[in-house]
Amino acid sequence: MLADKGYDVNHVIDTACAKGIKVVIPSKCSRKVVSTYDTELYKKRHLIEHVFRWLKQYRGIATRYAKRSDSFLAALYLRFIFLPFDNTP
Repeated sequence: MLADKGYDVNHVIDTACAKGIKVVIPSKCSRKVVSTYDTELYKKRHLIEHVFRWLKQYRGIATRYAKRSDSFLAALYLRFIFLPFDNTP
């Protein structure tokens, strides 16, 4: 589970860990016990955010214009075909 500091609460972390999910959440500055997390993986979180921002540029996807879920999924697949890839590390 890759999330920002807003999700650094005990019940979210405990629920994810109970389900066997690896948690990558930086600790809030107000937390007394600072938890460790994978910083390199957390740095790549912006890639996921950029994909969602790119998808929301399309009105049909942002407003869920398709009535059926398979039509919506087809629109997503079509947009992902034209996803601009940046191969820089």
